[in-house]
Amino acid sequence: MPQVVEWTNPGPEDVMFVYPSDAIAWGSVLVVNEQEAAVFFRDGKCYDVFGPGRHVLTTLNLPLLTGVLSKIAGYGQSPFKASVVFVSTKEFNGKFGFKAQTTDLAPLMAHGGYWFKVEDPTIFITELAGRKVRLTSQEVTDFIRGYLNEILIDSLSKNDLATVFTRLDETSLQARSTVQDALKRFGLSLVDMKFEGLDTEPEYRERLFFIKQVQSGAAASEVLRMDTAKAMAKELGKSPGAGLGAGMVLIPQVMTPQTSQAQAAVASALCPTCGKYTPANSNFCMNCGAKLQQPPPPPPPPQETKACPKCNATISAEARFCPNCGAQQA
Repeated sequence: MPQVVEWTNPGPEDVMFVYPSDAIAWGSVLVVNEQEAAVFFRDGKCYDVFGPGRHVLTTLNLPLLTGVLSKIAGYGQSPFKASVVFVSTKEFNGKFGFKAQTTDLAPLMAHGGYWFKVEDPTIFITELAGRKVRLTSQEVTDFIRGYLNEILIDSLSKNDLATVFTRLDETSLQARSTVQDALKRFGLSLVDMKFEGLDTEPEYRERLFFIKQVQSGAAASEVLRMDTAKAMAKELGKSPGAGLGAGMVLIPQVMTPQTSQAQAAVASALCPTCGKYTPANSNFCMNCGAKLQQPPPPPPPPQETKACPKCNATISAEARFCPNCGAQQA
């Protein structure tokens, strides 16, 4: 009865299977199931590739391997030495997750999912073998996940924190393109990739909030200047006499260059409820939502007055009727 070479009972997450015996007899039956490819591998190189179907192994359908064997003493003997590597060509999905650092040294945590499939089995096997990755399903899967994390970290770390968060569609598209090009080197095709979570540490989340509050056209560098001003305000607020109204402090003009003197002072209000700073013109705290006290409005400017000829009350010189007695003024 001829030898049957087949990948039996593959698991749902198995990407690759190496037939346990490398002694293959001529006349053996190679069974390749749907969404599989079988590759003959010897001395670190891939040779003949078979698609789905039943194949009787002869010198005619193993031309590449036969050419190598013909140069070896004992050519034509059975069995011959070669590994049969089965590769699944179906679509797989996996999870990624990593911690990175942006160009402005902000921590970045991300996780998500990806979908891929083997597009070229020979490149896939050759690259893995060349990188000393054992040809087992679990180790192959671990390698792909680790490699993908490495590519994503390198891609996102080329941006600052504001770009990653405020232009997520653009940065994720760029990351996906980078991953797609990188996986092609391994004979893989990236079907899809999605970010399911993106986060940073609390102090940097606050910075992102300020970025969103900046007036249209303001540069991110100005937002960082606001952070510095806020820290100075906190220190100034500790000294006696620094408070103006409900926790108001003025930051020196040097913190906002290229502005008029009236615009130079950056004001921050200290929330009496949570103790954090918020823009001075806020009615409510941006951190806890508490209503803020506002300084009393300035008194109205002085006006010219006159006496009402009927009741002698002092009224505005521009009044057409007396607000006290209602008499029409001349």
